[in-house]
Amino acid sequence: MGKTSKDKRDIYYRQAKEEGWRARSAFKLMHINEQFGILNDVRRAVDLCAAPGSWSQVLSRKLFDSCLTDDEKSEVKIIAVDLQAMAPIRGVIQLQGDITKESTAEAIIAHFGNDADQKAQLVVCDGAPDVTGVHEMDEYMQNQLIVSALSIATFVLETGGTFVAKIFKGNANSLLESQMLTFFENFHIYKPPSSRPSSIEAFVVCTGFRLPIGYIPQIINPARDDIRTLARKTGSKVNQRLVPFIACGDLNGDVEDSVSDLEDFTSDDYELAYDDMINDPEFPDEFKDELEDVFLDEIAIRNIQSVRAKCLW
Repeated sequence: MGKTSKDKRDIYYRQAKEEGWRARSAFKLMHINEQFGILNDVRRAVDLCAAPGSWSQVLSRKLFDSCLTDDEKSEVKIIAVDLQAMAPIRGVIQLQGDITKESTAEAIIAHFGNDADQKAQLVVCDGAPDVTGVHEMDEYMQNQLIVSALSIATFVLETGGTFVAKIFKGNANSLLESQMLTFFENFHIYKPPSSRPSSIEAFVVCTGFRLPIGYIPQIINPARDDIRTLARKTGSKVNQRLVPFIACGDLNGDVEDSVSDLEDFTSDDYELAYDDMINDPEFPDEFKDELEDVFLDEIAIRNIQSVRAKCLW
Protein backbone atom coordinates (compact mmCIF):
# COMPACT_ATOMS: atom_id res chain seq x y z
CA MET A 1 0.00 0.00 0.00
CA GLY A 2 1.39 3.41 -0.98
CA LYS A 3 1.71 6.37 1.33
CA THR A 4 -1.23 8.71 1.54
CA SER A 5 -0.98 12.31 0.41
CA LYS A 6 -1.08 13.30 4.10
CA ASP A 7 2.07 11.22 4.71
CA LYS A 8 3.80 12.78 1.72
CA ARG A 9 3.07 16.30 2.99
CA ASP A 10 4.57 15.49 6.37
CA ILE A 11 7.85 17.35 6.84
CA TYR A 12 9.47 14.48 8.73
CA TYR A 13 8.41 11.94 6.13
CA ARG A 14 10.05 14.02 3.38
CA GLN A 15 13.13 14.70 5.50
CA ALA A 16 13.53 11.00 6.29
CA LYS A 17 13.52 10.22 2.57
CA GLU A 18 16.06 12.93 1.86
CA GLU A 19 18.44 11.87 4.65
CA GLY A 20 18.21 8.12 4.09
CA TRP A 21 16.31 7.11 7.21
CA ARG A 22 14.24 3.96 6.91
CA ALA A 23 11.26 5.59 8.64
CA ARG A 24 10.25 9.02 9.95
CA SER A 25 10.34 7.54 13.46
CA ALA A 26 14.12 8.13 13.45
CA PHE A 27 13.38 11.75 14.32
CA LYS A 28 11.43 10.69 17.42
CA LEU A 29 14.52 9.10 18.93
CA MET A 30 16.65 12.09 17.93
CA HIS A 31 14.19 14.48 19.55
CA ILE A 32 14.12 12.34 22.71
CA ASN A 33 17.90 12.52 22.76
CA GLU A 34 17.83 16.31 22.32
CA GLN A 35 15.44 16.61 25.24
CA PHE A 36 17.05 14.12 27.65
CA GLY A 37 20.57 13.43 26.33
CA ILE A 38 20.00 9.67 26.43
CA LEU A 39 22.89 8.98 24.01
CA ASN A 40 25.51 10.95 25.93
CA ASP A 41 28.57 8.77 26.64
CA VAL A 42 26.69 5.62 25.58
CA ARG A 43 28.72 2.81 23.98
CA ARG A 44 26.42 -0.18 24.51
CA ALA A 45 22.77 -0.10 23.42
CA VAL A 46 19.90 -2.47 22.66
CA ASP A 47 17.09 -1.72 20.21
CA LEU A 48 14.06 -3.97 20.85
CA CYS A 49 11.36 -4.47 18.18
CA ALA A 50 13.87 -2.83 15.88
CA ALA A 51 12.43 -3.44 12.39
CA PRO A 52 12.54 -1.70 9.97
CA GLY A 53 15.61 -0.25 11.67
CA SER A 54 15.26 3.53 11.86
CA TRP A 55 16.13 3.68 15.56
CA SER A 56 19.08 1.35 14.98
CA GLN A 57 20.19 3.74 12.24
CA VAL A 58 20.16 6.61 14.74
CA LEU A 59 22.18 4.56 17.21
CA SER A 60 24.63 3.63 14.44
CA ARG A 61 25.17 7.21 13.28
CA LYS A 62 25.33 8.73 16.77
CA LEU A 63 27.37 6.04 18.53
CA PHE A 64 29.35 4.16 15.85
CA ASP A 65 29.90 6.57 12.96
CA SER A 66 30.89 9.37 15.34
CA CYS A 67 33.91 7.39 16.56
CA LEU A 68 37.23 8.75 15.26
CA THR A 69 39.33 5.58 15.50
CA ASP A 70 38.89 1.84 14.98
CA ASP A 71 39.62 1.26 18.66
CA GLU A 72 36.75 3.53 19.63
CA LYS A 73 34.43 1.77 17.18
CA SER A 74 35.39 -1.62 18.63
CA GLU A 75 34.05 -0.47 21.99
CA VAL A 76 30.62 0.30 20.52
CA LYS A 77 28.09 -2.53 20.69
CA ILE A 78 24.58 -2.04 19.32
CA ILE A 79 22.20 -5.01 19.38
CA ALA A 80 19.01 -4.85 17.32
CA VAL A 81 16.34 -7.43 18.17
CA ASP A 82 13.25 -8.29 16.16
CA LEU A 83 11.34 -11.31 14.90
CA GLN A 84 11.93 -10.00 11.37
CA ALA A 85 15.25 -9.80 9.58
CA MET A 86 16.47 -6.33 8.57
CA ALA A 87 18.91 -5.01 5.98
CA PRO A 88 22.40 -4.59 7.53
CA ILE A 89 23.31 -1.39 9.39
CA ARG A 90 26.89 -0.32 10.10
CA GLY A 91 28.03 -1.26 13.58
CA VAL A 92 24.76 -3.03 14.46
CA ILE A 93 24.51 -6.71 15.42
CA GLN A 94 21.12 -8.16 14.52
CA LEU A 95 19.34 -10.85 16.52
CA GLN A 96 16.13 -12.49 15.34
CA GLY A 97 14.34 -13.25 18.57
CA ASP A 98 11.18 -12.98 20.63
CA ILE A 99 11.41 -10.45 23.46
CA THR A 100 8.99 -12.54 25.52
CA LYS A 101 11.57 -15.34 25.83
CA GLU A 102 14.49 -15.53 28.25
CA SER A 103 16.69 -17.04 25.52
CA THR A 104 16.59 -13.65 23.77
CA ALA A 105 17.91 -11.89 26.88
CA GLU A 106 20.66 -14.50 27.18
CA ALA A 107 21.64 -13.99 23.52
CA ILE A 108 21.90 -10.23 24.05
CA ILE A 109 24.06 -10.66 27.15
CA ALA A 110 26.30 -13.09 25.28
CA HIS A 111 27.15 -10.39 22.75
CA PHE A 112 28.16 -8.01 25.53
CA GLY A 113 30.34 -10.65 27.20
CA ASN A 114 30.37 -12.17 30.67
CA ASP A 115 31.77 -9.08 32.35
CA ALA A 116 29.05 -7.48 34.49
CA ASP A 117 30.51 -4.09 33.60
CA GLN A 118 29.71 -4.69 29.93
CA LYS A 119 25.94 -4.67 30.11
CA ALA A 120 23.82 -2.26 28.06
CA GLN A 121 23.74 1.38 29.04
CA LEU A 122 20.59 2.02 27.02
CA VAL A 123 17.57 -0.07 26.00
CA VAL A 124 15.05 1.41 23.56
CA CYS A 125 11.82 -0.02 22.18
CA ASP A 126 9.67 1.61 19.50
CA GLY A 127 7.50 -1.49 19.06
CA ALA A 128 3.71 -1.44 18.98
CA PRO A 129 1.02 -4.08 18.44
CA ASP A 130 -1.34 -4.02 15.49
CA VAL A 131 -3.80 -1.24 16.30
CA THR A 132 -7.46 -2.33 16.57
CA GLY A 133 -8.98 1.14 16.86
CA VAL A 134 -10.40 0.25 20.30
CA HIS A 135 -8.37 2.58 22.50
CA GLU A 136 -8.65 0.58 25.73
CA MET A 137 -7.61 -2.62 23.96
CA ASP A 138 -4.73 -0.91 22.15
CA GLU A 139 -3.50 0.70 25.37
CA TYR A 140 -3.65 -2.65 27.19
CA MET A 141 -1.74 -4.50 24.45
CA GLN A 142 0.88 -1.76 24.31
CA ASN A 143 1.37 -1.96 28.07
CA GLN A 144 1.90 -5.71 27.81
CA LEU A 145 4.58 -5.08 25.19
CA ILE A 146 6.24 -2.59 27.55
CA VAL A 147 6.22 -5.23 30.31
CA SER A 148 8.06 -7.61 27.95
CA ALA A 149 10.59 -4.91 26.99
CA LEU A 150 11.08 -4.00 30.65
CA SER A 151 11.65 -7.68 31.49
CA ILE A 152 14.46 -7.84 28.93
CA ALA A 153 15.87 -4.59 30.31
CA THR A 154 16.12 -6.05 33.84
CA PHE A 155 18.45 -8.71 32.41
CA VAL A 156 20.65 -6.58 30.18
CA LEU A 157 20.75 -3.03 31.64
CA GLU A 158 23.63 -1.93 33.83
CA THR A 159 23.00 0.01 37.04
CA GLY A 160 22.27 3.62 36.14
CA GLY A 161 21.09 2.70 32.64
CA THR A 162 18.26 4.24 30.62
CA PHE A 163 15.07 2.74 29.19
CA VAL A 164 12.92 4.33 26.47
CA ALA A 165 9.70 2.79 25.14
CA LYS A 166 6.60 3.78 23.22
CA ILE A 167 3.31 4.00 25.09
CA PHE A 168 -0.26 4.86 24.20
CA LYS A 169 -1.43 7.67 26.47
CA GLY A 170 -4.42 6.77 28.60
CA ASN A 171 -5.85 6.24 32.05
CA ALA A 172 -3.17 3.71 33.02
CA ASN A 173 -0.28 6.17 32.82
CA SER A 174 -0.15 6.75 36.58
CA LEU A 175 -0.03 2.99 37.14
CA LEU A 176 2.71 2.68 34.53
CA GLU A 177 4.72 5.35 36.34
CA SER A 178 4.50 3.37 39.59
CA GLN A 179 5.58 0.21 37.82
CA MET A 180 8.59 1.87 36.19
CA LEU A 181 9.69 3.62 39.37
CA THR A 182 10.10 0.16 40.87
CA PHE A 183 13.25 -0.13 38.72
CA PHE A 184 14.23 3.43 37.85
CA GLU A 185 14.97 6.57 39.80
CA ASN A 186 13.31 8.89 37.27
CA PHE A 187 10.27 8.59 35.01
CA HIS A 188 9.12 10.95 32.26
CA ILE A 189 6.45 10.84 29.57
CA TYR A 190 7.46 12.80 26.48
CA LYS A 191 5.79 13.40 23.13
CA PRO A 192 8.43 14.49 20.60
CA PRO A 193 7.53 17.14 18.01
CA SER A 194 8.01 14.55 15.25
CA SER A 195 5.11 12.52 16.68
CA ARG A 196 1.92 13.56 14.92
CA PRO A 197 -0.39 15.64 17.16
CA SER A 198 -3.31 13.37 16.26
CA SER A 199 -1.44 10.28 17.48
CA ILE A 200 -2.03 8.91 20.98
CA GLU A 201 1.57 7.71 21.17
CA ALA A 202 4.16 9.10 23.55
CA PHE A 203 7.36 7.72 25.05
CA VAL A 204 8.46 6.82 28.55
CA VAL A 205 12.01 7.89 29.36
CA CYS A 206 13.28 6.13 32.49
CA THR A 207 16.75 6.84 33.89
CA GLY A 208 18.78 5.59 36.82
CA PHE A 209 18.14 1.84 36.56
CA ARG A 210 18.53 -0.16 39.76
CA LEU A 211 17.25 -3.64 40.57
CA PRO A 212 15.34 -3.86 43.86
CA ILE A 213 17.43 -5.71 46.45
CA GLY A 214 16.58 -9.40 46.26
CA TYR A 215 14.80 -9.17 42.88
CA ILE A 216 15.73 -11.87 40.34
CA PRO A 217 15.21 -10.84 36.67
CA GLN A 218 12.41 -12.72 34.96
CA ILE A 219 10.73 -12.64 31.57
CA ILE A 220 7.14 -11.68 32.32
CA ASN A 221 4.34 -12.42 29.86
CA PRO A 222 0.91 -11.96 31.51
CA ALA A 223 -0.86 -13.34 28.42
CA ARG A 224 1.09 -16.60 28.58
CA ASP A 225 2.18 -17.24 32.16
CA ASP A 226 0.63 -17.74 35.57
CA ILE A 227 2.31 -14.71 37.10
CA ARG A 228 2.23 -15.81 40.73
CA THR A 229 3.53 -19.29 39.88
CA LEU A 230 6.24 -17.68 37.78
CA ALA A 231 7.32 -15.47 40.68
CA ARG A 232 7.33 -18.33 43.17
CA LYS A 233 9.72 -20.34 40.99
CA THR A 234 12.53 -17.88 41.78
CA GLY A 235 12.30 -18.49 45.49
CA SER A 236 12.54 -14.72 45.97
CA LYS A 237 9.97 -13.08 48.23
CA VAL A 238 10.71 -9.80 46.45
CA ASN A 239 9.68 -11.33 43.12
CA GLN A 240 6.53 -12.77 44.68
CA ARG A 241 5.57 -9.30 45.82
CA LEU A 242 6.65 -7.28 42.77
CA VAL A 243 6.01 -9.47 39.72
CA PRO A 244 2.17 -9.45 40.00
CA PHE A 245 2.30 -5.66 40.39
CA ILE A 246 4.68 -5.22 37.43
CA ALA A 247 2.59 -7.49 35.21
CA CYS A 248 -0.92 -6.46 36.16
CA GLY A 249 -0.72 -3.51 38.52
CA ASP A 250 -2.63 -2.94 41.73
CA LEU A 251 -6.13 -1.97 40.67
CA ASN A 252 -7.62 -1.90 44.15
CA GLY A 253 -7.79 1.88 44.15
CA ASP A 254 -9.63 2.06 40.83
CA VAL A 255 -11.96 -0.92 40.81
CA GLU A 256 -14.53 0.52 43.20
CA ASP A 257 -14.74 3.77 41.25
CA SER A 258 -15.12 2.00 37.92
CA VAL A 259 -17.77 -0.40 39.29
CA SER A 260 -19.66 2.52 40.81
CA ASP A 261 -19.68 4.29 37.44
CA LEU A 262 -20.92 1.18 35.64
CA GLU A 263 -23.72 0.67 38.15
CA ASP A 264 -25.17 3.99 36.98
CA PHE A 265 -25.51 2.66 33.42
CA THR A 266 -29.07 1.83 32.38
CA SER A 267 -30.17 -0.83 29.90
CA ASP A 268 -30.65 1.99 27.35
CA ASP A 269 -27.01 3.02 27.82
CA TYR A 270 -25.83 -0.54 27.22
CA GLU A 271 -28.13 -0.98 24.23
CA LEU A 272 -26.79 2.22 22.67
CA ALA A 273 -23.19 1.12 23.22
CA TYR A 274 -24.03 -2.35 21.88
CA ASP A 275 -25.62 -0.95 18.71
CA ASP A 276 -22.64 1.35 18.13
CA MET A 277 -20.25 -1.60 18.42
CA ILE A 278 -22.25 -3.94 16.15
CA ASN A 279 -22.79 -1.27 13.48
CA ASP A 280 -19.19 -0.04 13.46
CA PRO A 281 -17.54 -1.61 10.35
CA GLU A 282 -14.05 -0.86 11.73
CA PHE A 283 -14.63 -2.70 15.03
CA PRO A 284 -12.85 -6.11 14.72
CA ASP A 285 -15.27 -9.01 14.34
CA GLU A 286 -13.40 -11.16 16.84
CA PHE A 287 -13.96 -8.54 19.54
CA LYS A 288 -17.61 -8.22 18.57
CA ASP A 289 -17.98 -11.95 19.17
CA GLU A 290 -16.23 -11.69 22.54
CA LEU A 291 -18.19 -8.66 23.76
CA GLU A 292 -21.65 -9.44 22.39
CA ASP A 293 -22.59 -11.82 25.23
CA VAL A 294 -21.20 -9.39 27.80
CA PHE A 295 -23.38 -6.56 26.52
CA LEU A 296 -26.50 -8.74 26.23
CA ASP A 297 -26.02 -10.07 29.77
CA GLU A 298 -25.68 -6.54 31.16
CA ILE A 299 -28.76 -5.38 29.24
CA ALA A 300 -30.76 -8.30 30.68
CA ILE A 301 -29.52 -7.58 34.22
CA ARG A 302 -30.41 -3.88 33.95
CA ASN A 303 -33.89 -4.76 32.63
CA ILE A 304 -34.50 -7.10 35.57
CA GLN A 305 -33.29 -4.43 38.02
CA SER A 306 -35.59 -1.89 36.40
CA VAL A 307 -38.63 -4.22 36.72
CA ARG A 308 -37.81 -4.92 40.39
CA ALA A 309 -37.48 -1.21 41.12
CA LYS A 310 -40.92 -0.54 39.60
CA CYS A 311 -42.46 -3.37 41.63
CA LEU A 312 -41.09 -1.82 44.82
CA TRP A 313 -42.89 1.38 44.01
